[in-house]
Amino acid sequence: MPAMKKILLLTLAILACTGCKAGVKHYRIEVVKEYAHDTGAYTQGLFFDGGQLYESTGQYGESSFRKVDLATGRVLRKLDFGRKYFAEGSVMLDGKLFILTWTNKVAFVYDAATLEYVRTYSYPREGWGLTTDGKSLIASDGSARLYFLTTDFKLERSLSVTLNGRPLRYLNELEWIDGKIWANVYTTDMIVIINPKDGKVEATVDCAGLLPEALKKPSTDVLNGIAEGPGGKIYLTGKNWPCLYEVVLKEEK
Repeated sequence: MPAMKKILLLTLAILACTGCKAGVKHYRIEVVKEYAHDTGAYTQGLFFDGGQLYESTGQYGESSFRKVDLATGRVLRKLDFGRKYFAEGSVMLDGKLFILTWTNKVAFVYDAATLEYVRTYSYPREGWGLTTDGKSLIASDGSARLYFLTTDFKLERSLSVTLNGRPLRYLNELEWIDGKIWANVYTTDMIVIINPKDGKVEATVDCAGLLPEALKKPSTDVLNGIAEGPGGKIYLTGKNWPCLYEVVLKEEK
């Protein structure tokens, strides 16, 4: 296990122990249904729009944006990026598709209906996760901060995310669910649920064991990918995972 992951897991464990006193809720997950997922998809962004599943994938020379059939995992349409780009989080808002890049310092905009290219914006920080509250774009950069942006990538405000009063780093893929921001914590099996007003983590979701050991291969990477589908159903996957899961949360007492 990489040293960074060990340190982060230890930190999360310590914060979780004190979280009971601080009122932070803790959930585990229960799998409802399992779907096929392309093991070649290094998942960076995952979301539904109009009942349709979409996914952005990373890695230089392999980055793409995909329209995916949930039932079969089949890619219905795919946009490929040039070899110099490492695609990251993605989301649709106001008829446009927005896609971040990791260190390329640019963000791409497409027409959401046709997936035709619209324009490129300069982007001043690393691109990691991306979601929306229906008004603003909300982005992460691997730090303990989240950024609320206009659709032309002007900064509206930023938010410091804390768990029991301590900054929580490595915030990655994001999803807006029921007025809260859900975030993968990179290199861990933990998802946190964040209050968008004050940045406080209100709950943690332990996803350990979601992907069975028997299904893991050398190319299998970390948990990353949160999407709320029709009917409020929650879907999770990971980078190069063979499965995407519909899950429900069970609160731990």
